[in-house]
Amino acid sequence: MQHTKHLTEFLESMKRINKFSKLNSENRSDNSFSVTLKISGYNELNLMVSDLLKSSIVLMNKEARSLAVFESDTDINVVTLIEIALQLLPDQEMELLDDLHKICLSDAK
Repeated sequence: MQHTKHLTEFLESMKRINKFSKLNSENRSDNSFSVTLKISGYNELNLMVSDLLKSSIVLMNKEARSLAVFESDTDINVVTLIEIALQLLPDQEMELLDDLHKICLSDAK
Protein backbone atom coordinates (compact mmCIF):
# COMPACT_ATOMS: atom_id res chain seq x y z
CA MET A 1 0.00 0.00 0.00
CA GLN A 2 2.78 2.43 0.96
CA HIS A 3 4.70 1.48 -2.18
CA THR A 4 1.67 2.40 -4.29
CA LYS A 5 1.39 5.75 -2.48
CA HIS A 6 5.06 6.56 -3.15
CA LEU A 7 4.74 5.52 -6.76
CA THR A 8 1.62 7.65 -7.24
CA GLU A 9 3.33 10.68 -5.66
CA PHE A 10 6.38 10.13 -7.82
CA LEU A 11 4.33 9.89 -11.03
CA GLU A 12 2.40 13.03 -10.12
CA SER A 13 5.63 14.95 -9.58
CA MET A 14 6.88 13.66 -12.95
CA LYS A 15 3.80 15.15 -14.63
CA ARG A 16 4.39 18.54 -12.98
CA ILE A 17 8.11 18.77 -13.70
CA ASN A 18 9.73 17.47 -16.88
CA LYS A 19 12.87 15.84 -15.53
CA PHE A 20 13.65 14.02 -18.77
CA SER A 21 15.04 17.02 -20.59
CA LYS A 22 18.44 15.90 -21.93
CA LEU A 23 17.20 13.60 -24.71
CA ASN A 24 14.99 15.03 -27.45
CA SER A 25 12.76 12.55 -29.25
CA GLU A 26 13.62 12.33 -32.93
CA ASN A 27 11.39 9.60 -34.26
CA ARG A 28 8.79 7.79 -32.21
CA SER A 29 8.81 4.72 -34.46
CA ASP A 30 12.42 3.73 -33.73
CA ASN A 31 12.88 5.37 -30.30
CA SER A 32 15.79 7.53 -31.43
CA PHE A 33 16.86 10.67 -29.59
CA SER A 34 19.15 13.65 -30.08
CA VAL A 35 21.22 15.66 -27.63
CA THR A 36 21.88 19.38 -28.02
CA LEU A 37 25.40 20.76 -27.67
CA LYS A 38 25.74 24.51 -27.19
CA ILE A 39 28.54 26.01 -29.22
CA SER A 40 29.55 29.52 -30.23
CA GLY A 41 29.83 28.83 -33.95
CA TYR A 42 31.24 26.73 -36.74
CA ASN A 43 34.82 27.24 -35.58
CA GLU A 44 34.07 25.80 -32.13
CA LEU A 45 32.16 22.91 -33.73
CA ASN A 46 35.14 22.22 -35.98
CA LEU A 47 37.53 22.29 -33.02
CA MET A 48 35.33 19.90 -31.01
CA VAL A 49 35.08 17.37 -33.81
CA SER A 50 38.78 17.74 -34.57
CA ASP A 51 39.73 17.09 -30.92
CA LEU A 52 37.45 14.06 -30.78
CA LEU A 53 39.02 12.63 -33.93
CA LYS A 54 42.58 13.38 -32.82
CA SER A 55 42.05 11.78 -29.44
CA SER A 56 40.53 8.72 -31.12
CA ILE A 57 43.51 8.43 -33.47
CA VAL A 58 45.97 8.71 -30.58
CA LEU A 59 44.11 6.10 -28.54
CA MET A 60 43.81 3.68 -31.46
CA ASN A 61 47.32 4.11 -32.88
CA LYS A 62 50.09 2.51 -30.84
CA GLU A 63 52.80 4.65 -32.47
CA ALA A 64 50.88 7.89 -31.85
CA ARG A 65 50.38 6.96 -28.18
CA SER A 66 54.10 6.49 -27.75
CA LEU A 67 54.90 10.01 -29.01
CA ALA A 68 55.60 12.22 -26.02
CA VAL A 69 55.20 15.55 -27.83
CA PHE A 70 52.61 16.47 -30.42
CA GLU A 71 53.11 19.09 -33.07
CA SER A 72 51.04 22.23 -32.55
CA ASP A 73 48.61 21.33 -35.35
CA THR A 74 47.88 17.94 -33.78
CA ASP A 75 47.53 19.06 -30.16
CA ILE A 76 44.39 17.77 -28.51
CA ASN A 77 42.49 20.30 -26.45
CA VAL A 78 41.36 18.17 -23.52
CA VAL A 79 39.28 21.06 -22.16
CA THR A 80 37.08 20.83 -25.28
CA LEU A 81 36.51 17.13 -24.66
CA ILE A 82 35.62 17.80 -21.03
CA GLU A 83 33.19 20.56 -22.09
CA ILE A 84 31.44 18.11 -24.42
CA ALA A 85 31.17 15.56 -21.63
CA LEU A 86 29.76 18.18 -19.23
CA GLN A 87 27.10 19.19 -21.75
CA LEU A 88 26.09 15.55 -22.22
CA LEU A 89 25.64 14.82 -18.50
CA PRO A 90 21.92 14.35 -17.74
CA ASP A 91 21.56 16.61 -14.68
CA GLN A 92 17.76 16.55 -14.50
CA GLU A 93 17.71 12.80 -14.96
CA MET A 94 20.14 12.37 -12.06
CA GLU A 95 17.71 14.28 -9.84
CA LEU A 96 15.08 11.76 -10.89
CA LEU A 97 17.34 8.90 -9.86
CA ASP A 98 17.80 10.55 -6.46
CA ASP A 99 14.00 10.71 -6.09
CA LEU A 100 13.69 7.04 -7.04
CA HIS A 101 16.46 6.14 -4.61
CA LYS A 102 14.64 7.92 -1.76
CA ILE A 103 11.48 5.94 -2.57
CA CYS A 104 13.41 2.67 -2.54
CA LEU A 105 15.06 3.55 0.77
CA SER A 106 11.74 4.46 2.39
CA ASP A 107 10.15 1.22 1.13
CA ALA A 108 13.05 -0.83 2.56
CA LYS A 109 12.30 0.41 6.10
